[in-house]
Amino acid sequence: MGRTIIHLDLDAFYASVEVQDDPALRGKPVIVGGSERRGVVSAASYESRKYGVHSAMPTATAKRLCPQGIFLPVRMDRYREVSEKVFSIFRRFTPLVEPLSIDEAFLDVTGCERLFGSAEEVARKIRSAVREETGLTVSAGVAPNKFLAKIASDLGKPDGLTVVPDGNEIGFLEPLPVAKLWGVGKVTERELHRRGVRTIGDLRRVPAGTLTGAFGAHGEQLHRLAHGIDDRPVETEHEAKSIGHEDTYDHDLRERGALRRELLSLADRVSARLRRHGLKGRTVTLKVKYSDFVQVTRAATLSEPADDGGALYRVALDLLGNTAAGARPVRLLGISVSRLAPGAGEARPSRMEQLPLFGRPRAGMPDAPKPADPEKREKLNRAVDRIREKYGPKGIVPGALPEGREPER
Repeated sequence: MGRTIIHLDLDAFYASVEVQDDPALRGKPVIVGGSERRGVVSAASYESRKYGVHSAMPTATAKRLCPQGIFLPVRMDRYREVSEKVFSIFRRFTPLVEPLSIDEAFLDVTGCERLFGSAEEVARKIRSAVREETGLTVSAGVAPNKFLAKIASDLGKPDGLTVVPDGNEIGFLEPLPVAKLWGVGKVTERELHRRGVRTIGDLRRVPAGTLTGAFGAHGEQLHRLAHGIDDRPVETEHEAKSIGHEDTYDHDLRERGALRRELLSLADRVSARLRRHGLKGRTVTLKVKYSDFVQVTRAATLSEPADDGGALYRVALDLLGNTAAGARPVRLLGISVSRLAPGAGEARPSRMEQLPLFGRPRAGMPDAPKPADPEKREKLNRAVDRIREKYGPKGIVPGALPEGREPER
């Protein structure tokens, strides 16, 4: 039996939440993002998109394009609160929900017909429930696989529903431009155009060997997608491949003390997310973007999975010593944890101190504190989580964090 997948994507999510909270903004060009000096656009209402504004654009550029726009700061706690309501609606219809981001998900509704009707009916019911309970609109794509469902929802935005019937995959894809395919950026698109390939139908007629010869393994993937083939299952959030967080700063970080504090804040937030999902991870990845936008990553693998902020911080601090941070201004830092595993059960003694990572800080970079007893750390983390659950993120924060910084939930 084939799968039936729904892709759901909230329309201009951050901007739509702002309009919902302040109806006076309705119909106006609302732009949510960072400061004009350093920030980027996180979301743009459809009214502002008429001026060429789009997400990931520098805020300064957006202001030039749309000077009459209403520019608002990101309120992540509020967006996360609304997102949780929306995802709870998704889970009424199936437990197989794969979050792609705070406002986007795949749902596997295979076999749900007896309970809720056809996949198209399920999509309609979800869209109706989201609108009634949150005031937001969500675009949906229904198809036999994830790739097709994603394209379908994009074609219907905003507030649309597009269905790709099983057996009509080729007919659906045939007229679409090759840029609609995953992995076809501007460089690949230009090369395909140079070869006379402009639509997915054109691409489908190119022999697989020709594509592989021109693009390597990527060519093989393009051949599969052009034929509507995508065998990936929907993965629930407990099967997420990584959990992380990153921050872009209004001012470049130059001092090592500031770098250390930001790493501590990031590690604390990531560890809280790991514990909230009942997960631990073995591979810690540090992301550093310098002021000239050059980006580097460094990673280390632990001998035992961890969900403790202090442990993540020590690894990240050591990894930072293998970058030019401090010598070069830093505009972004990020920490992510992968190779995830369930964190339930009694904590096993950590052997992280056996890693040669600790005790090798870069010259001038102070040592990180030594790891505490694993059992005590486990109890302390549980107590911290309970306090934050009761009093919110500001209920308790690491003492070394600057005033006003707190972990995210």
